[in-house]
Amino acid sequence: MSEDAPAIEVSGLTVTFGGRLRAVDGVDLRLERGQTVALIGESGSGKSVTLRALMRLHPERRTDVGGHVRIGGRDVMALSRRDLAAYRGREVAMIFQEPLLAFDPVYTVGRQITEAIRTHEPVSESAARARALALFERVRIPSPGRRLDAYPHELSGGMRQRAMIALALACRPKVLLADEPTTALDATVQIQILLLLRELQRELGLSIVFVTHDLGAAVEIADRIAVMYAGRIVEEGSAAQVVRTPHHPYTIGLLRSRAEGALVKGARLEAIPGGPPDLANRPSGCAFRPRCFLAEGRCADDPPVVTPAPGQRTACWHAEAAATAGHAASDAAAVA
Repeated sequence: MSEDAPAIEVSGLTVTFGGRLRAVDGVDLRLERGQTVALIGESGSGKSVTLRALMRLHPERRTDVGGHVRIGGRDVMALSRRDLAAYRGREVAMIFQEPLLAFDPVYTVGRQITEAIRTHEPVSESAARARALALFERVRIPSPGRRLDAYPHELSGGMRQRAMIALALACRPKVLLADEPTTALDATVQIQILLLLRELQRELGLSIVFVTHDLGAAVEIADRIAVMYAGRIVEEGSAAQVVRTPHHPYTIGLLRSRAEGALVKGARLEAIPGGPPDLANRPSGCAFRPRCFLAEGRCADDPPVVTPAPGQRTACWHAEAAATAGHAASDAAAVA
């Protein structure tokens, strides 16, 4: 990796399945070294598809991927299969959403981690096991020696997620892709995992892309937040900018729909009306238009990308009007 290049540079990324379903539609994203960016949005907004595209995990025969992806200055789309095998795990690693499915059920977690290390580095099995043990200690798995010899189903959800983090860190990558790593965990364990990731980032200088539908988790861990809707980033900025001064109606809707943001105890949550669009028949212009409280005729055309403040960008015809309407939602979220 080039030491001068950003950790991640994505421009014009598109991902199309079956020739007609465009799940990601022109995503631009930049992540500096040592930073965390959170991709947030409803299910089906393209977050996980974007993440997998960064590692070229989509089946090539059924997926068309366009645009440019550079990791540490390296062109990921130009990598050969051999280079790609070395790239995955060593330069960029991924924490999958459900570790019980990501781990092979017929091998112990320790064996899987040692094999990952030995695949990328010429070390002995004993040295690889020693590193796996050190990783288990680092991610605070109790009785790490015994847990190394456990099968995935023998670990609790929280320990499996910690083991998945250890596996992702096994070959010392510089970029970590986390696909909703706290979704299946209870609230206490979620906080523990978020704090662990933040601590590891500081210690190891990791750059992290964190996918979540939980705005609270995004605020807890991220330097920057990118809001995705229908395969596009509709708003991006620092965590403080997105939460305190949102300029897109969809971001405002997400803030208002949080239980923590209710201004009155017992008050009904203000849900976003309707549902996400069918990406195989995407509406023209702004895809959020059918659900937007500010929609008007010009929203049938693609919205301009505006910069309400340095470091913040929003794709909306009504950015200023939306910001005014969103003050109450952002204030409530900030208090929460």
